[in-house]
Amino acid sequence: MSARPDSTTETTGPGDSPATRPEVVPPQAWAFPEPARHQLSNGISLLAYDIPGQYVISVRTVLPLPLSAEPRELEGVAAITSRLLDEGTARHTSEEFAELLERKGIALGAGMTDSGLSVDLDVPKRRLPEALDLLRQALADPVFPEAEVARHIKTRLAEIEQERAMAPHRAAREFIATFFDGDERASRPSAGTAATVSAITREDIAAFHRRFIGPRGMTVVVAGDLSGIDLPGLADTQLGVWRSEGQEAVDASALPVRAGDAARIVLVDRPGSVQSELAVGCAGPDRRVEDGWAPYPVLAFVLGGSPNARVDAVLREEKGFTYGIRSGFRPRRRGGLFLTTGSVRADSTVESVRLLLDILESGREGFSDDEVRSGVDFISKTAPGRFATADAVADEAATLALDGLTTQFTTDNLTAMQGLDSAALVQAYTRWADGAWTVVVVGDASLYADQLRALGRGEVTVVPN
Repeated sequence: MSARPDSTTETTGPGDSPATRPEVVPPQAWAFPEPARHQLSNGISLLAYDIPGQYVISVRTVLPLPLSAEPRELEGVAAITSRLLDEGTARHTSEEFAELLERKGIALGAGMTDSGLSVDLDVPKRRLPEALDLLRQALADPVFPEAEVARHIKTRLAEIEQERAMAPHRAAREFIATFFDGDERASRPSAGTAATVSAITREDIAAFHRRFIGPRGMTVVVAGDLSGIDLPGLADTQLGVWRSEGQEAVDASALPVRAGDAARIVLVDRPGSVQSELAVGCAGPDRRVEDGWAPYPVLAFVLGGSPNARVDAVLREEKGFTYGIRSGFRPRRRGGLFLTTGSVRADSTVESVRLLLDILESGREGFSDDEVRSGVDFISKTAPGRFATADAVADEAATLALDGLTTQFTTDNLTAMQGLDSAALVQAYTRWADGAWTVVVVGDASLYADQLRALGRGEVTVVPN
């Protein structure tokens, strides 16, 4: 029997010299692609990411617009307005517009978040000129047909009922109502309540569009294979002609105020529930936080960002209470939240709340070198894969543009992560996780209210489902 080849050489043919295998080295630092920047004649900022071989072009249009711009009695009007942008324009009926999108292979959708308006468009490269023309029509010349207005309002009212019935949505709604001061827009659903949505009329929608939606402050991100395309010229021809003289600027710099009694447990009564939905959180940073954003994705990963994180290691693997609970920092334009959410077996509700709070507070005591390295490696080394497609690049650039940032922010944070250690993570975490937790439990109050009070984690309030 011939000897096995040495592990450092490759087998060769007769007369060949052994070849040394290449040494495996750590991956080189990765940077987010740099865009070409242009400004259209009407002030729109255009970011172009040329990604060879990506022949489906992703276009993301964003306009910073805080939900506080909505009249209190008409909350939800921003969301309804966004949903109606592709439901007919001055040149095309709703049916004609939908047919044009389908025939040309264009996917278009719009929505509102607490940061602003987003319109997403994906289109084959050869159809980009027509897609940008339809995008301009949707943004500049929507007509808001009465029948479509009524349909979208009915749809939103049905969503509200569905959200009330779904434990994760019900927990999220109760969390913001508990955490934020009642006068803050952030304390109420971003797409409105049944009372406010029912009051919205077509005239309200048209007035909101005239006042707030226009090219001033808007950013358009285009990502994909842009070879052979004069994108600045094309965008200026299709989008730069849009004017909106009446567009009002809105101050988005206010930091939402936390409620004075936010540090308590709220039990949403759902009799007979076989699971309990948990939402536990505290204040968190925005992306402009002092000393940098880099520690926060790592903290979220180590505490509750994967099946190997501290939360699941106990509640899922050791105890068998849950299929999975996740933690994350959720930045807003100003301020943010640190949230941990998931469902547990109903009979483990009280023990799960106790253990979860203990685990979250353990972060104040430190992190092992292995934990720090696993978090840093996962986030930094998967970045090239996460941002390998045009839509992912466009999404990241658009999200940051809503915050007034560029994708240099992403590159800088990946670089900064390499220098993180346990001390840096503890310093960042203790700045926010001070033990004043807001806890929401959606479950059977008759079984768990008294036991939750016995935990000594603050006042326990029971509210109806």
